[in-house]
Amino acid sequence: MVTRKSVPIDRALKSLGKNIELARRRRGVSQADFASRMGASVSTLRRLEDGHPGTALTYLASALLVFGELEKLSLMMDTQFDATGLALMDSELPIRIHTKRRHMPKAF
Repeated sequence: MVTRKSVPIDRALKSLGKNIELARRRRGVSQADFASRMGASVSTLRRLEDGHPGTALTYLASALLVFGELEKLSLMMDTQFDATGLALMDSELPIRIHTKRRHMPKAF
């Protein structure tokens, strides 16, 4: 069943799959060889390249590892680049910060 929410997700997965396929082909690597390097079957690689929504995230990570690009996965949604999250945090910062008075110990 196609819902309004699934359309952009499907589009993004298909785009990601096509990018993986193009990167593999540009490197001159066959599906069989690439799947073997990933530790996956050729049919799993085909599903990944087709943007199939049921393909496990592990296979995306494996493909990125084969490409030498695994760090890109950990950079996705990196909180230091989350403009919306940072803006929300900044909007909740207090205007003034008061220091608490410390009770000084009495001198001997």
